[in-house]
Parts: sequence; structure tokens; C-alpha cells
Amino acid sequence: MRSLRAFCAALLLLCSAMASAHRFHAGITDLSFNARSGNTEIVHTYMAHDVEALLANLYGRQFDLTDEEDQDVLRKYVEGRFQVLGQDKAPLLLRWVGMTADPEKVTVFQEIEQTPLWKAGAIHNKVLIDFLPDQVNTVNLNEGNAVRTLTFDRNNQEQPTR
Repeated sequence: MRSLRAFCAALLLLCSAMASAHRFHAGITDLSFNARSGNTEIVHTYMAHDVEALLANLYGRQFDLTDEEDQDVLRKYVEGRFQVLGQDKAPLLLRWVGMTADPEKVTVFQEIEQTPLWKAGAIHNKVLIDFLPDQVNTVNLNEGNAVRTLTFDRNNQEQPTR
């Protein structure tokens, strides 16, 4: 009987841990210069559950991110909340390359054509921050041998790159 109680307690503990496993909300963005193409490449990765909840909240329906029209909705959202600013503070033109989605993550690909990363003066990032109060976005700036990391949250949505 004691082992049955221990088993049930362990099972309840496991179930409660699984139910509360998604207590943090985070996104990671990597920016790096591709010398072959001359473009700065941008890769965003977000938790699929957070993106799905955002879109359902904004539009009152479920989204299928394998569908091109639903991808376009996400594209417009990301483009309105993530910008790379030049040294003159003007937004640099980001080109949408595409995206992938699986049950765990959504990955968005963008690039700044014919622009090295050193031309960036600041990053503006409020993707999911406007929806989830505890969202934290990390941006890694990879310039060859050096990687600088910037952290964005509700109180810090724009930062200089230098």
C-alpha cells in the first residue's frame, strides 16, 4: 500500500510539473553577416505555443502555420514589432525569407540585403512582448569572432548595437 501511495504521489507530481512546464516565455534571434551573399541574415525562434496563443487572441481563431495565408498574418505581426535601425535610426529594409513551424517552435527567416551587420545602429524588438508580460527576447549579434547578446523585455524594447 505504501508503494502504491508513493507511486500515485510521484505520478501527481509529474503531471503537475508537466502542466506548469511552460512558465517562461522566450524568443531567440540570431543576426549574422553572410560574406558570400553580402546579406545580414536574421533567424528568430519562438515557442509555438506562444505564437499560436497570440494569433488566436488577436484573431479569435486557430491558425495553421503551414498555410501560406496564415503565415502572412504572422509575417505582418513580426515585421511590425522587429526592426533593425541604421546608425541614422532609420529602419533598414528587412526582407522576409520564410518560416517553418513544428509543434515546439516557430522559426522565422529574414535578411537585410547587401548590408553588413556593422551598419546596424540599434535593434527594436517587441515580438510577443506586447502580448505576454513576462516575454524575454534574446538577440545574438554574431560579427565573426565576437558575439554580443542583447536582452529585450517589456521595459527594454530598443537597444543600441554598440
